[in-house]
Amino acid sequence: MDIDLDNLKTEILQYLNASEFAVFRSAPGTLDAMNLIEWDTEAVPDYRQFLDAARKAGRQMVFFSYREFEETEADEAIEDLKSLELPREERRELEKRLLACRRHIGSVCYLELAFEFNTHFYVYGAQPDWHAEFIEAYDEVTALMPEDDVFGGGDSENLGGYYSNN
Repeated sequence: MDIDLDNLKTEILQYLNASEFAVFRSAPGTLDAMNLIEWDTEAVPDYRQFLDAARKAGRQMVFFSYREFEETEADEAIEDLKSLELPREERRELEKRLLACRRHIGSVCYLELAFEFNTHFYVYGAQPDWHAEFIEAYDEVTALMPEDDVFGGGDSENLGGYYSNN
């Protein structure tokens, strides 16, 4: 979804502040391990319809979170790319895709509304196209990395003294 999430975040918060919903400001990623059912934002992008479903389900509290694109994410992706031995054209293409996202540093890259109902969380999630492209390009970079480098470089058998053979 190609959308300006900075403006959408402001609009949603204004709508929620004027509504009867209690808003719980959750941290991004809090719901990752939960039983999730995702709203189809491609077919029905209007968050008001999602909140109307929450209202009709008798929910009084909604969870709201967002995440901004950080410079460290972009830098880490470029550094990981630099560590790879790739043909020049392949490196250029990946670098171009990753660098294109740098202009979005500080912008909202993911926004989430959710409500709980019968042990499941119903989630409205929005991500702009530029961030989906960044994730796709970075996934390509990490897929090319040697297995022992994927989690920060170095020897995967040396876990800093936290692993015991006992």
